[in-house]
Amino acid sequence: MAGVARFVASSLAPAAQRFAPQAAAGVLRQVLEVAIDGYQRFPGAEKVAAKHLEKNGDDPELAVDTVIEQHIRLAGVQGFVTSIGGLITLPVSLPANLTGIAIVQARMVASIAHLRNYDLDDPRVRTAVITCLLGEDGVTDRLKKESLVTSPLAIATAPVFDPELDRQVAGEVVGELIARISGKRMALTVTRRVPLLGGAVGAGVDGWSTYRIGQYADKSLVRRIPRSLEQ
Repeated sequence: MAGVARFVASSLAPAAQRFAPQAAAGVLRQVLEVAIDGYQRFPGAEKVAAKHLEKNGDDPELAVDTVIEQHIRLAGVQGFVTSIGGLITLPVSLPANLTGIAIVQARMVASIAHLRNYDLDDPRVRTAVITCLLGEDGVTDRLKKESLVTSPLAIATAPVFDPELDRQVAGEVVGELIARISGKRMALTVTRRVPLLGGAVGAGVDGWSTYRIGQYADKSLVRRIPRSLEQ
């Protein structure tokens, strides 16, 4: 995970600081490429979904549950490692943590989408995957404020891909990720005299947010009928 984080951290950190929609879309495109396609020893979403499907007797719903459980653990591990040292290591660890948690959560959502028969090569589905990273509260709040116009399911099943919506979603998601990391930084302020406690806080925050996003993706990305069976 550390190697994957370093792979895109150099571009994620500066872009996230000034997340214009165009820059945010570029940042999340890199995150999605790693999450969906994999990188070196980090398998992509389809391979992860296939592994869990096989382990659960080809039951896609059981596979969804175990995908979520696995990524909660992964989020906790990377949250612990990048948070150890409290404020002392924060300037270095924040970019890696921001990248790491985005990749873990995006791969989880993409794996769920694949298990529910969504085409991960479809740009509409990729936008929907990114939208799920906002979580249920984040999407609901933005729908009320009209900074987001529709739900992940509606985006994934829209008649055509909307590049402007994709850029808008990217800006909202990068902003949300920055807000979460900033919130964790405030929590770490309390634990700055106890470095290992900072790691536990980081693990807990990232694990909980991953659980919430997994539950939201599970609820939002309902199972689709494969096109081969529609006729």
